[in-house]
Amino acid sequence: MLKFEDVLAGCLKNDNKCKEVVYKSFYGYLMGVILRYVNDRNDAEELINDCFIKIFKGIGQFGAPKDPEQLQKAFKGWVAKISSRTAIDFLRSKRTFLYVDDMEEPPQPITELNAISQLHVQDIMKLLNELPETHKLIFNMYELEGFSHEEISKLLNIPESSSRVYLTRAKNKLRILYSKSLVTDFETN
Repeated sequence: MLKFEDVLAGCLKNDNKCKEVVYKSFYGYLMGVILRYVNDRNDAEELINDCFIKIFKGIGQFGAPKDPEQLQKAFKGWVAKISSRTAIDFLRSKRTFLYVDDMEEPPQPITELNAISQLHVQDIMKLLNELPETHKLIFNMYELEGFSHEEISKLLNIPESSSRVYLTRAKNKLRILYSKSLVTDFETN
């Protein structure tokens, strides 16, 4: 079996077998990253293929770490960044964003949820998928991908304050959806 650095070297030489190894190894991971942004599975599959085109074209730009044991982890982070930006570009091209600078947020009551609940990944994804698209996008970028509000504003071409408002609204909406899911779970048991 080939070592991962040999697979990457093969990709640099345009070796189709090495590309196939990378494709099969990272397809599922990239699907998970893309589905955090895009609900439609057909769009997600198309975006993944776009990602692999970008990955194979730009593989020479991947900065491999000095420690060979960190190579696969670093590559995984690199492809995740490409895939999240590809999804963001797709969403940006599909829709225009509203500016919310002048809109006031009504005060939200602060509540504590004291229920013991075990959320699974599917439950979390279901809650995220119920968010409006822009809220979901900014929540993913800020909370999951680690982008700053400044980076989000540049990528999406919106003011930083809009990014903050969308994030706040996404969190509030998630709290409401989560508490509703707790009530629903309680009523069914």
